[in-house]
Amino acid sequence: MLKIFQERCRQKYRTMAYPDGPAPELPDRFAGKPVLEGPCRPDCDACRNVCPTGAIAIAPESSAGLELDIGRCLFCRSCEKACPEGIIRFSREHRLAAASREALVIGTGPRGPASARHALATRLFSRSLKLRQVCAGGCNACEADSNVLGTPVWDMGRFGIQFVASPRHADGLLITGPVTANMRLALEKTYAAVPEPKIVIAVGACAISGGPYAGHPEQGDGAASLVPVDLFIPGCPPHPLTILDGLLRFLGIVREDR
Repeated sequence: MLKIFQERCRQKYRTMAYPDGPAPELPDRFAGKPVLEGPCRPDCDACRNVCPTGAIAIAPESSAGLELDIGRCLFCRSCEKACPEGIIRFSREHRLAAASREALVIGTGPRGPASARHALATRLFSRSLKLRQVCAGGCNACEADSNVLGTPVWDMGRFGIQFVASPRHADGLLITGPVTANMRLALEKTYAAVPEPKIVIAVGACAISGGPYAGHPEQGDGAASLVPVDLFIPGCPPHPLTILDGLLRFLGIVREDR
């Protein structure tokens, strides 16, 4: 124990200043919010042909003629590479979370981050939010990027946000994975064990839409097929900064426009 204290003293204070200070530096390979810069050739299906999840659709009312659902997107950048006109590009914008599923569908033109604020969560849980994490058949990527928020560098506990072992001690669930058939009953029982009022957060493409497994009979195409979802945090997996930003805006701890 003494060695642990000595090492912590040597390392000194390591928690990042965000959100009061600058956000941590994102890796060069980071793919953030997609941007569509039309118009698209009506006879070109290059992006849709390479998308592994069918996240891109024709939208005649859009100036680009396309719309992209980041709730289904794996951020693999295949569409960006395949587009001969350079219409699709992935920005460095990490603020991807939204309080509604519809807000995850992106058209063209300038658009700020979707609203993630939740009135009930802001009123009841903004000073203390306890979450039971449920891995509903995930690959452990979204789980890892959620758990890293508990480390000294990210320290989401300073905002009163913590993961708890029992759903009976939780204010809500943080769900990852596509909700496989083997996890369906477990998720139902876990949700039922959380006392009212409660909230549900879906993290990652699998938990939002089924991800690459969408349509497979052994999974449920995401958490919303079984329980009501209050916050959607897209990505495959979402960067820890995207998850933390979504939680803070959800609780009203940071402004929506920052």
